[in-house]
Amino acid sequence: MELLELIKTRRSIRKYTAEPISEEHIKALKTAALCAPTSKNCKDWKFIFVTNKETIEALSTAKEGTGEFLAGAPLAIVVAADTTLTDVWVEDTSIAASYIQLMAHNLGLGSCWAQMRLRKNSEGNNASENIKKLLSLSADDEVMCVIGVGHPDQQRKPYEEEKLPWEKVVDIK
Repeated sequence: MELLELIKTRRSIRKYTAEPISEEHIKALKTAALCAPTSKNCKDWKFIFVTNKETIEALSTAKEGTGEFLAGAPLAIVVAADTTLTDVWVEDTSIAASYIQLMAHNLGLGSCWAQMRLRKNSEGNNASENIKKLLSLSADDEVMCVIGVGHPDQQRKPYEEEKLPWEKVVDIK
C-alpha cells in the first residue's frame, strides 16, 4: 500500500478477533520497531512483546480507564526506554510506536496505543511503575505505552482529505 494511503486508512482499533498473530507478522513488527530512529542513534527504546493472556490482562489494568481494550488483544507490545541514555526518550519511543502501528496496519492488523506515561491505575498507582514491576524492568526504564495488536473485529472509516483540519497548517513562503 502507498504510504499516504496507509496513513489515511490507519485508525485505532480496540476490538480484535481471537485469532493469534503469526510469528511472521510478529517478526515484521519487531523489525519495524527496531528500524525507528533515535536521538544520536542511542537506541534507548525497549520493546516487550507479550502474547501470554494473563500478562496481557494484567497490562490492561495498569492504568485506569481506556486501557481495558488490551485484555482482548492477542498481542500487547510494551514500548519503554532506558531514560539514562537520553533526555528525548519520549520522542524516540513515540516514533517507534508509530512505526509499529503503521506496520501493523500494513499487515492487515488493527492496533491501538494505550498511554501509560503519566497515568495512574484505579488505586492511584503509577501505570509505568505497575508495568515495570509486572515485567521486571529496570528502575531506569520508563514505559511510554502499550500497543494492543490483533486481527480487527471492527471497521473504521479512513480519514477524508477534505475533512482534515487544514487550518492547522500554515504555509510561509
